[in-house]
Amino acid sequence: MASIQEPEVRAENKEPTSETDRERMSKMLRSFQERETRLAEREDQIEMRMKALTVADEQIERRLSNLQQAEESLRELLALANTAAEDDLTRLTSVYENMKPKDAAALFEEMEPAFAAGFLGRMRPNSAAGILAGLSPQVAYSISVILAGRNADVPKG
Repeated sequence: MASIQEPEVRAENKEPTSETDRERMSKMLRSFQERETRLAEREDQIEMRMKALTVADEQIERRLSNLQQAEESLRELLALANTAAEDDLTRLTSVYENMKPKDAAALFEEMEPAFAAGFLGRMRPNSAAGILAGLSPQVAYSISVILAGRNADVPKG
């Protein structure tokens, strides 16, 4: 049995002796070196892409933050504008309420019915009644129809 194992051990420890074995080993070594070079280049490319993605991600985060700040600023500005517009309407409604009904009716007679209905709908009922009473029947009817139909589309619960 010892003689059978001996040739296997010798075969494993055998040095490449022939020229073709050396050439093959040399080619294989060059191939491994070329592959290692390609892998190193590929790793460098991937690393550069990762850095570029990191920079792009940071830029996106900054832009998103700026956009969110601009949106909040716009929201505040719109709230301020809405408040100012509401304040103006409240003030003008109060002016119309405090006018003599006959004088206010003369103004409301000239307004578009939908516009006039907006003010009358915001007024105290006794002030609105005094103005409506001073309007021509056609204008009073048009405004009344608009006032009555304003909430017709609201779902009833």
